[in-house]
Amino acid sequence: MKRLFLILALFLGMNTMIHAAVKVDCVEPANWFVGMKNPSLQLMVYGKDIRSAEVSTDYPGVTIDSLVRLDSPDYLLVYLNLRGAQAGTMTLTFKNGKQTKKVEYPLLNREMSGDARTGFSNADVLYMLMPDRFASGRDNDPVKGMRNYRVDRSQPSLRHGGDLEGIRQHLGYFNELGVTALWFTPVLENDSPDNEAGYSTYHGYATTDYYRVDPRFGTNEEYRQLVKEAHLHGLKVVMDMIFNHCGFEHPWVANMPSKDWFNLPGWLEGNPEGKENDRFLQTSYKLTPVMDPYASQIDMKETVEGWFVPTMPDLNQKNPHVMTYLIQNSKWWIETVGIDGIRMDTYPYADRAAMASWMKELDAEYPNFNTVGETWVTEPAYTAAWQKGSRLSDQNSYLKTVMDFSFFDKLNQAKHEETDPWWNGYNRIYNSLVYDYLYEDPSKVMAFIENHDTDRFLGNGKDTLALKQALALLLTINRTPQLYYGTEILMNGTKEVTDGHVRKDFPGGFPGDTKNAFTKEGRTQAENAMFDWLSRLLHWRQGNNVIIKGKQTQFIPYNGVYVIARQYGGKTALTILNGTSKPAVMSVARYAEVIGSTTVASDVITGRHVRLDKDLNLRPRQTLIVEF
Repeated sequence: MKRLFLILALFLGMNTMIHAAVKVDCVEPANWFVGMKNPSLQLMVYGKDIRSAEVSTDYPGVTIDSLVRLDSPDYLLVYLNLRGAQAGTMTLTFKNGKQTKKVEYPLLNREMSGDARTGFSNADVLYMLMPDRFASGRDNDPVKGMRNYRVDRSQPSLRHGGDLEGIRQHLGYFNELGVTALWFTPVLENDSPDNEAGYSTYHGYATTDYYRVDPRFGTNEEYRQLVKEAHLHGLKVVMDMIFNHCGFEHPWVANMPSKDWFNLPGWLEGNPEGKENDRFLQTSYKLTPVMDPYASQIDMKETVEGWFVPTMPDLNQKNPHVMTYLIQNSKWWIETVGIDGIRMDTYPYADRAAMASWMKELDAEYPNFNTVGETWVTEPAYTAAWQKGSRLSDQNSYLKTVMDFSFFDKLNQAKHEETDPWWNGYNRIYNSLVYDYLYEDPSKVMAFIENHDTDRFLGNGKDTLALKQALALLLTINRTPQLYYGTEILMNGTKEVTDGHVRKDFPGGFPGDTKNAFTKEGRTQAENAMFDWLSRLLHWRQGNNVIIKGKQTQFIPYNGVYVIARQYGGKTALTILNGTSKPAVMSVARYAEVIGSTTVASDVITGRHVRLDKDLNLRPRQTLIVEF
């Protein structure tokens, strides 16, 4: 009898387990949109033992194409077809044995069609900023539920408390300066704890939730409202995304959906805290193998499969379910928030073919949208091969805009040199731009003189003559220009100690600041001089077809003078740089092909007349931009 009771108890226990309540903790994305060109929708369902559930819906126009049961019992992928669906609330029924759970799922109308969304272009000037370091618009009370972190502005690698509201409060500042688009470093949740060495993920590049704004920055709704208000100010917003890796504290790491969700995760076996060991492979950071026709397998593996750092797990884009998740995520943010562009971090580190499939699908849905990829190699041939439709590559990337690391690299060498008759100084820029024939569209190449990953252009100094020359080139050549926050007020710094020294707080953006550089009164005389100079140039550039559409002619530096002409509709702009530390003479006759019979031009910055019927005497390192 005792044995019978034991068997019965065991049977009842097993039956209870088999028919345990269906648990659905989360569905990603939390909602979707009808009327998309691709009617397929992947739902990633999280829940204890959800893998074995059956799923059904009777919502009109929706069919379930497939269920994908991953290695982990706590995930289920549901693929739906929404081709005939209208907006409304769909009910999904999850069934496990006799137990069921109903989940309501919103299907929304889109605010506009995909082709109505217009991305950034070379008509824009992007202003890159770090939300944590730009401005704080609310109290920095600790956010409950977040892993251990500290707000301490005295520590360059900890959080400083900037947020989305701080950015919103200064939208008028961007209009005053004259930029037309804002690129924020990532705003999504980075719920990683500060480490013992005093480092945090304030920078945003270690995503732990792809569908949630980091609550220290604000909410999803605040992000949406910020973008909406930016649009009212005539400002576009570019969202920084990372498909190559996520943060170590993402739920996928502690409970991997499948054994191939990440690249090379084997070193974590028996090592849940992720302490680096001899099985760990870090990327080589050498991107050349991705395009190298002679690349070895080991070099390629180290580049694209090695983790960026131990705390940033390397996602496996070759897994189609991973890539579908990421593609949908980018569409969701476009539709939900209304962003005007994407900047994709560490672009060549991810799988090349998978990233091309993302770009192709995004281009099909949003033909007038724009994405720029970070392609950090300083040779134009490498960069050009990544641009959409490149003749240099046997694989079309479909990536419209690439970043010009050659311009950045050559300019930062040239600023320390005298421009000679051959290779040094602005010969470096000339010899970089001569390779623009490699690009399918040079206007869709993003140029910059500095960013959050480099030393500030000024280093630890204040050489405004060099800075003006760099900015004059950046804003007048055939490129899409990007500025870095604070350059207009002479912010400087280098990375020799920590990246935080090139990511300093914008003065006046935080409670208690004794200096407010957002206002003319709060800036020094030198800062106002730089701000005013740059602002005049930026406002002149806005809507200026000579710069946006104009033919470009460059002249080999002659007697230390570098000249670039832009011409359109009978108008001409000349950028004239004395690339030496001595007075120089611009021999006007040499430039007759672009000057023609013009005798007087207007200085773009001062409005003064400049005679072009005689040679121009230039001061050491003088920058002159004229139009006629």
